[in-house]
Amino acid sequence: MGSLSPATGTTPRVARVRSRFSAQEGFDRKLLAPLISGSILNPINTTMIAVALVPIGVAFGEPASATAWLVSSLYLATAIGQPVVGGLIDRYGPRRLFLPATALVGIAGIIGTLAPSFTVLVLARVVLGFGTCAGYPAAMRMIRDESARTGMDSPAFVLTALAVSNQTVAVIGPSLGGLLIGLGGWRTIFALNIPLSLVTFVLAARRFPHRPPPAGERRSLNLDVPGTALFATMLITLLVFLLDPRAEDLYLVGISVVAAAGFATRELRCAHPFIDLRILGGNVPLLTTYVRALLAYVVTYSFIYGYTQWLEDGRGLSAGQAGLATLPLFSTAICVALVTGRRKQLRGKLVAGAIGQIVGCLVLLTLHASTPFVVLLLVAVVWGVPQGLNGLALQNSVYRQARPDVIGASAGLLRTFGYVGAIISAAAQGAFFGETASTAGLHDLVYLLLAVCTGYLLITVLDRSLARSTAAPVVEHRDLADDGRSDRKGP
Repeated sequence: MGSLSPATGTTPRVARVRSRFSAQEGFDRKLLAPLISGSILNPINTTMIAVALVPIGVAFGEPASATAWLVSSLYLATAIGQPVVGGLIDRYGPRRLFLPATALVGIAGIIGTLAPSFTVLVLARVVLGFGTCAGYPAAMRMIRDESARTGMDSPAFVLTALAVSNQTVAVIGPSLGGLLIGLGGWRTIFALNIPLSLVTFVLAARRFPHRPPPAGERRSLNLDVPGTALFATMLITLLVFLLDPRAEDLYLVGISVVAAAGFATRELRCAHPFIDLRILGGNVPLLTTYVRALLAYVVTYSFIYGYTQWLEDGRGLSAGQAGLATLPLFSTAICVALVTGRRKQLRGKLVAGAIGQIVGCLVLLTLHASTPFVVLLLVAVVWGVPQGLNGLALQNSVYRQARPDVIGASAGLLRTFGYVGAIISAAAQGAFFGETASTAGLHDLVYLLLAVCTGYLLITVLDRSLARSTAAPVVEHRDLADDGRSDRKGP
């Protein structure tokens, strides 16, 4: 038998086993419910709307090019709001930002449910975008704070549960949206936010710990208003042009370019930047991952929204039937993620994900107005493979390539690039679909997506750094009480 430890009276092996169990017991499991419920508010709202675009367009007499604003407005608000909210969460704690943001989700649900016009409905989506900004960064901050509080790395199941729940909700969103529309019309997808926000608010209010802001930062938020304004100007002007590109509107592109240059100059000189561009300095692998994510999400969201609209307009399915046709996407993506999630290698998964998107695009080119329903189910299965591969692989790439001290900001930028990809996707759909999502319009969109997929594949194959990105960076634990960030009262 091994020698006993003088401090505990146990063998070293038993002590190690107890240490592992204490690490798991150290994480406050009561936080899981509000963490997950808050983080899914964004993906559930970004995907449920997919099957509602056509009935909303019919209700208000708006073409597909106009209903694309219901998608792009939320992403625009979230792309702008998340870096700001994430920075404030790092400074003032999850509770102070999470609770009012969650309440804003409920308000957006009420506005959307009662919206008398299409313009008010777009406003509801903007409010919803800002309201859902806090969920994911608050969850990541809380997990990191728990790790620092216990002095041990958080159990693997915590991050896994967060990632799987977000991906699951994102994939089943169209099916859930179709079910709700079938039961009570398109307004039900907005009404759902009322109970969701209420439950999430109550859970967070009861279980999120209080944390006073650092004494030196009580009076000043240090918001980068000029940087935020320049970033918003860059995205809005580019988006307005892309939704209806005309030669006489090229001045919008010029404004976007000038705003981008001003934004870069401002952020590199600002002490508290809206988006810290300096975290990209010298880190080419991380920057490449962001570009890869942008390309991947252009294709992903073009399928989720474009294909779903075509199912209703081009194939003639109801919203409920369209949701059912996309359901296999859920099971396939989750199975693929679970099977490949434990493998550390990134290149193989990313290459397979890029090839999977190319195959999926080629399959879409074979569809027509009388394609059998069983074939539509197989299309969802085919697209589920790259869906399961790309999401986790891109997340793991950022985790392994980013500097440990700026992992939160780096993860936030990954989502911002994803939102920009979604905005480009919405603009492309508006350009190719026009009045309705016809089969010809879908095929024209797919030709563009094939070019994007090819670029994604080439960037991945030529990126040699992926072969070295197989080990996670060392997590450094620190005492939050040393910098005024303790979440806990008492010793």
